[in-house]
Amino acid sequence: MRIIGFGAHPDDVEIFFFGLLATYQAAGHDIGWVIATDGAAGGEGEKEALRRTRRAEALAGAAILGVTPVFLDAPDGALAEDRAVAGRIAALIEEMAPDLVVTHAPNDYHPDHRALSRLVSDAARFRMPVLFADTLLGVEAAPTIYVDISAHFAAKCAAIAAHASQRPQRFVEAVTGWNRFRALQCGYDGGAYAEAFSFSPRFPFSDIRGLLPPAPPLRPLGRPLSR
Repeated sequence: MRIIGFGAHPDDVEIFFFGLLATYQAAGHDIGWVIATDGAAGGEGEKEALRRTRRAEALAGAAILGVTPVFLDAPDGALAEDRAVAGRIAALIEEMAPDLVVTHAPNDYHPDHRALSRLVSDAARFRMPVLFADTLLGVEAAPTIYVDISAHFAAKCAAIAAHASQRPQRFVEAVTGWNRFRALQCGYDGGAYAEAFSFSPRFPFSDIRGLLPPAPPLRPLGRPLSR
């Protein structure tokens, strides 16, 4: 299969669903990702210099999985106002022909995340299903799909750390607690990590279990199992 992720900002894929994409790649599937905005609003200093810095950081983070991202370079903080980006996303989806696309939750905290969620959903139409990532730190999220990313968590942290301009240690600390909590919800002990997702059935994609990684093993309370 081919799975494509759409992140609003240069470090969003790493923070929200790097583990999922790494899991797919380890299973032999083709992965890639698209970065919608230039990231130029995510820091201090001259905007063009920051744009170049963030592109270089995004390339370094993606290189951990051998991926070269596609950059749309829409204005950071104003994605909903870019009238051309919808057509570009639709053309990319048609060209890349993924079996599944992954993007931000429709109710995530950042307006660029919410805008991209809508743009990707509209572009995917009825050609392929859309999987929505967790909201930041799970606020107001209602996930229905959990993916064990324990084997890829160190790589995820390294990819986040590649974004040196963003004070990445704060995000490494955030995902450590966040992804550990999602694993605990599945009955894992404190040494496991999971990413959570949601899917809203929509014709003709009512059941996409055949496209998803294996679910974490059931862990009945009081009967701990080894991973």
